[in-house]
Amino acid sequence: MAVDDRFPSSAEIGERAEKWASTMRGHHRDGIAFAHEDSWAGPGDPEIVGREQREEHQDSSMARLATRAHGAGDRTDEESPDPFRTCFQRDRDRILHASSFRRLAGKTQVFVFPDDHQRTRLTHALEVAQIARSVAGPLGLNVDLAEAIAIGHDCGHGPGGHASEDAFSPYLVDGYDHAVWGADVTLVPLNLCKETLDGIRNHSWSRPAPSTPEGEVVSWADRIAYVCHDFEDAVAARIVTPEMLPDIVSARCGTARSRQLGTFVRSMISAAEQSGRIGMTNDIAEALAAFRKFNYENIYLRPASKQQAQSVISMLQALVEFYAGNSNLMPVDELLESGPRDKDDDVVFAAVSWVSGMTDRYACRQASELLGWLPGQLPAGIGV
Repeated sequence: MAVDDRFPSSAEIGERAEKWASTMRGHHRDGIAFAHEDSWAGPGDPEIVGREQREEHQDSSMARLATRAHGAGDRTDEESPDPFRTCFQRDRDRILHASSFRRLAGKTQVFVFPDDHQRTRLTHALEVAQIARSVAGPLGLNVDLAEAIAIGHDCGHGPGGHASEDAFSPYLVDGYDHAVWGADVTLVPLNLCKETLDGIRNHSWSRPAPSTPEGEVVSWADRIAYVCHDFEDAVAARIVTPEMLPDIVSARCGTARSRQLGTFVRSMISAAEQSGRIGMTNDIAEALAAFRKFNYENIYLRPASKQQAQSVISMLQALVEFYAGNSNLMPVDELLESGPRDKDDDVVFAAVSWVSGMTDRYACRQASELLGWLPGQLPAGIGV
């Protein structure tokens, strides 16, 4: 059989591996290691800017009501400040490296077991952060705080999307709200600043308003992101078509995501310019509301979506009850971190905490292995 010239030979692979291995230590010159043999880039003669100088620069350059970073930040447990990063940059970094953030890659946005190009909770969080930065920057707000809130805002979500809130609520006296759970349970070990936690806790419009303008920006960015990308994913799945959009949406915002996002972001900036407050101009806000209503009626509440949600609820409740009755199968840390609590049974709370942290696939695997559920009983991805 002739060798296909399109693919590297074993000799070439060996040479490439050797060349890669030779870079293990980098390239050393004058006591400094460089990534490339011909590296040249750098700041030249840098004036190293420490955290305090950056805070001073932010203070003088940000809008009057923007949230300022101060020292180590207002945290439950006092910490020493970082020499270079502001407190909100540290919050963003902590969330970014947290397992609860990584697990969002395996949690439903709209579709359980999404196809390669459909959104997950993780990609949704990243898109919210992009929109929040696009608004916060021009308004002179604290972009670091807005980004920290944005990437952390959904860390309290359970597997299977919003159906998990209906599944877990019966087991908790105050119910299960992913925003509150994320701030007050999931992310507590990170010792985040109170402004970051407040923005996460109150990003949902049904909650009290956030205490910072950056939190308000994320509340809007979240809605803008999911309305646009959930529609795009549903179009790709052939559940809806662009022609089905209400006239008010297609006329004012278009049918493509890029134009829609641009319209909503510019409208928010224009509203702030007119009023000095975080909002959206009335005409575009009406289009966003119509867009969201369209998604609810044609995507989230379609019969297949309702059936999927019911399957998720049944599975998650069965898992909570199983673990509550078999607490020895939960990690010891989960039991220690969960209690004691005044209102909820310790073991039940721990079971909710453990199951809510699962990815979709892990929850389904546990239902199969521990409960004996057959494939037909498990939630399935939604197609046409």
